[in-house]
This record gives sequence, C-alpha cells and structure tokens, in this order.
Amino acid sequence: MLWPNNSVRKGNPVTRPKPDDYFVDWKEREALAEAMIPMIGKLNRERNISVYMYGRSLVNRSVIDIMKAHRFVRQVEENELSEFESFPVLEAICAMDLGPAHIDLGKITNRFMNEAAGQDVTAFVQAELADLVSNESKPLEQTQDIVLYGFGRIGRLVARLLVEKAGSGDVMRLKAIVVRKGGAVDDLVKRASLLRRDSVHGSFKGTIRVDEERSALILNGNEVKVIYASSPAEVDYTEYGINNAIIVDNTGVWRDEAGLGQHLQCPGAAKVILTAPGKGDIKNIVYGINSCDIKPEDKIVSAASCTTNAIVPVLKAVVDRYGVKHGHVETVHAYTNDQNLIDNYHKGDRRGRSAALNMVITETGAAKAVAKALPELKGKLTGNAIRVPTPNVSMAILNLQLEKETTTEELNAYMREMALHSSLQQQIDYTNSPEVVSSDFVGSRHASVFDSEATIVEGSSAVLYCWYDNEFGYSCQVVRCLEDMAGVNYTMYPSNY
Repeated sequence: MLWPNNSVRKGNPVTRPKPDDYFVDWKEREALAEAMIPMIGKLNRERNISVYMYGRSLVNRSVIDIMKAHRFVRQVEENELSEFESFPVLEAICAMDLGPAHIDLGKITNRFMNEAAGQDVTAFVQAELADLVSNESKPLEQTQDIVLYGFGRIGRLVARLLVEKAGSGDVMRLKAIVVRKGGAVDDLVKRASLLRRDSVHGSFKGTIRVDEERSALILNGNEVKVIYASSPAEVDYTEYGINNAIIVDNTGVWRDEAGLGQHLQCPGAAKVILTAPGKGDIKNIVYGINSCDIKPEDKIVSAASCTTNAIVPVLKAVVDRYGVKHGHVETVHAYTNDQNLIDNYHKGDRRGRSAALNMVITETGAAKAVAKALPELKGKLTGNAIRVPTPNVSMAILNLQLEKETTTEELNAYMREMALHSSLQQQIDYTNSPEVVSSDFVGSRHASVFDSEATIVEGSSAVLYCWYDNEFGYSCQVVRCLEDMAGVNYTMYPSNY
C-alpha cells in the first residue's frame, strides 16, 4: 500500500499572525530568500546535496522562485510556511557534516513546526538528519557518461535537466549528442540557439558557448560533443573519450530490441533507454511504479509514453485504495511535431489536417500500456485521444467505475495525501485552485497534476482530471529512469521522497 491502513493523515494547521506591515514583512522574507541562494548552491556544488521545498528543487532558483515555493506549501499543506521558519533550519543543515543527499527543507521545517516548535532548531535538525552525518557513500562509484541520440523536443529538455543536475560533476555527465547533418553552414550555432531559446519552456538557465574546432557545445561548463551520424553503426564513442555510456534514444525510429540493439554495437555504449513506448519484450517503465523492474543486467528499457506516465501513478493510487472495475481514459493532448502545420498528406488517419486549426481524434496506446505497469488493470481500460491546437500541456480524463463507494471530498483528500506524503510524490502533484488552465502547468516536473476542483464522484463512479506537461514532465520521468539505470542512489529525507 502507498499509505498505511488506507488512512489519510491530518496535519496540525499552523497559522502565522498577520504582519502589521505587509511590505516590511515581504522585504524581510525576501532578504532571507536571497541569503538562502548561496547556501543552497554551496551544498549542491561542494557536497552534492540537493535541497527541495515539497518536491520543488531550490537549486539554481531565483529569490522569487524560492518565495513562491514557500507560498505553495500553504496551498497544499494547509499550514503557513515562511522563510522565517525555514531559514534557521537551512542554517542548521549547512552546519552539519552531511554526505550526498536529497533533503526536503519544507518537510523538515513543517515537521519542526508541528512537533518541536519552541525547542532548539539545531538539535532537532541534527536528530532528524543523524543518518546523513559523515555519509561517505557516493550516489555512484564512478561518473556515468550519457549520450543523447537525437536532439528534438525531448532530447533538448533532457539535456537541460542533465546540465542542471550535474551538481559536483561526479554522478551523471552529458558527454555527447548524436544528430544528422542539418545542412546549414552554421549547424552548431543553430542547434545551440534551439537549446538556448524555447518558445514553450523559455530560455536555457545558464550559458551556452559554441566551440566549432572541437565540434562541441559548452553548457554551463559541460563540454558536450556534437557527433554527426545517420545511423548508430557510424559511431565509435571511444574516439570522443566516452565509455560505458547510456544512450538515450529520442528519435523513436527504433522501438524494438533489434533496432535499439544497434546502439549496443557501438564501441563505448553500454545501455539504451528509449523515450517512447517499447515493442516486444522491452520493459516499459513508469518511474515510481515499476521502476523496481529495472535490473543491473538490463541493456534496453523504455520510459513508456508521456500519457502512460501521467495516468499510471494516479491509477495506482486509486486502485490501492478503492479498486477499479473498469474505466475509460480520454486524453486531450497538445499537438506534436508528427502532425502537419497545415493540411497535407499524412499516412495516419486525420493527422494530415492542420494541427493549429483543428481538434483531431486519434488513437492512443496508453490505456493498453497501463497493464504493463499495473497488471491488475489488464483488460479493464479503454482509451482514445483528441489532439488540440495547443503546443504543450495535455489532460487525461479518467472515467472510472470503482469497487468501493466514496465521496468527492474523501477522494480528493486521499489524492492530496498521495501527492504530498507518499512514495508517489515525485509523480503526482495536486492543485486545489479553481482558476488554473493548461498553460499554468508548463514546466511541471511531475508526471501529472491532479485537479481536485474538477473531481466528480457519485457513489462508485468517479471522473478524475489530470494535467501533465507532456514534454517537460515526461522528460523528468525519463531522467529518473536514467538515474535508476545508472545505479544512482541518493540518501533521502524524508526517506520516502
């Protein structure tokens, strides 16, 4: 079970008194958030410690980002949490001799507020993080080389994530991208520009330098070779100083073992992860659900599809508490590069019609793919998809017949608990705002965001609405699978993070 005895925890709301002067209060909290930045950066850079605020990374974030992360806690935890409370906790963390870890500053602060308010904060933090003191175990024995085969929408977002997560540089390093010759004289410059500026996801957080002589892009100091090839057989990674690499195939050209196995014939390549549903006997992994199926001996795995990643964690939570007799999944999906911008020939049904002007009914294999991660739902789900004229962020509507009756309030409270305190907190996010729309979820790092305001429950019938950034949220899931394949293992606080 995801939560003991199917219960839902009840917190003890903490309310700070209203300030006499909101502006003065803001400036004081702003100063604290500003002071947090070098502390968080030093922890990450020197000790490979990543700091979070209820699952939201605080590494390389601005003052306003840190303040908004604090405000987010009030919306979902029903507790006030400000920089006044978290700053002393962060100071105590920095003073400790900790090894590599992921620490949720928001959760340890909230626990202090609920369980030890008025006591010595340093003593509390030392007791909570005692297991992390002098932790000499490394997340990985030696640095893992990563290669991106293909550099389209997903490839560029995975590149951003890998550079962001480079930390002290001794865990996973992006070493190369493999692409076909683009034909332009300034090919490297164009590829750098696409990484630097993104119409949906905004600018790259950092600096990019083009080194024509070395055929490389320098991303925040990370030298990434650009290798031109038309097929895996043309590449010898050892010529670029790359060894034992995991190849992330973003092309979708090969989806079976025979096709993807071509990568393993390349000198310097060791494993392959596919950013699309795999065919045949390839393991389709939804991180957080069946990622335990990834074994050290596995050479090829699939990170499944964006929609499968979005719906499986929510379905897992629902199945564990209420059971599911049967259901239908309707995805309202942003258009993709596979569709035509204007009406033109397309081998797929309806996809030849203009993506920017039409809603297009199409098929999705996500409902059937669920059974690969959740065998208990085999044959219980049907599915369809509607492509709509938006460039990113999609929605999955789960129309379910449950085995147990419930209410809207109970189901929402349970899903809120799953999003905040269960082993699925990286996969499921939660919103209780009645005003959110699709663009509000651009950049979400979760597999999906449960929209509690849209939930409909009548007895054992439930309709659930789940938003998902089908590009960035999915890329985050890919990187989590990638870390699992590499054997990356961080000590976590709390332990179920």
